[in-house]
Amino acid sequence: MLHNPKKKIVNVKEDLPIRLAGVIGESIVDGPDLRFVVFVQGCPHHCKNCHNPETHDYDGGSLTTTAKVWQKISANPLLKGVTFSGGEPFIWAHELAVIGQAAQNAGLNVLTYSGFTWEQLLEKSRTDAAVKELLTVTNYLVDGPYIDSERDLNLLFRGSRNQRIIDITCFPNSEKVTVLEKF
Repeated sequence: MLHNPKKKIVNVKEDLPIRLAGVIGESIVDGPDLRFVVFVQGCPHHCKNCHNPETHDYDGGSLTTTAKVWQKISANPLLKGVTFSGGEPFIWAHELAVIGQAAQNAGLNVLTYSGFTWEQLLEKSRTDAAVKELLTVTNYLVDGPYIDSERDLNLLFRGSRNQRIIDITCFPNSEKVTVLEKF
C-alpha cells in the first residue's frame, strides 16, 4: 500500500476580505504541476483582447476571505502549487501574500501573474510593503501586460512574447532573477 503523507496543517495568519473573480481547484495550464488558481477581481491594465476581461471591474466578482480561500487550497493534498492571476494580483498584494505564505509553509510553490513588469514591481516594492510581501512569497512571476500584437499560442504559461516567466525565489535577499524558458 502506498503511503500518502499529509501536508503540514497550516492556517493563514490573517483572515482578510478579498474580492475574487473565481477560483479553479485543479489546473495544469496556469503554472507547473497541479495547482490551485485564484483569480482576483480588479485590473488597471485593460489589455486589448485580455483573456479575462470580466476581472477588470473592481466591484465585480464576489467577496470572500483569505481563510476561506486557504481552506479550499489546503483541502487538496495533491496540489503542488498555487497561482495568483486576475485581474491584477498586486492590487490585492497583502491579502495574496497572506495566502502565499500559508502555501509556502505547507510546501507549495507560488506563481503570480502581473501586468506590471518585474522592474516596475521591484520599484513599487521599495515604497509599498504589500508589493514586497507578495514578491517575497512568490517563486515564479509571469510579468508584463498582454500585448495582442505579440500573441503566441506556443508560449508556456503566457500569452504574448513580451511576457517573461521569472524565478524570483531569492527575493528579497537578491534582486537578481532568472528568466525561465521551461520548468
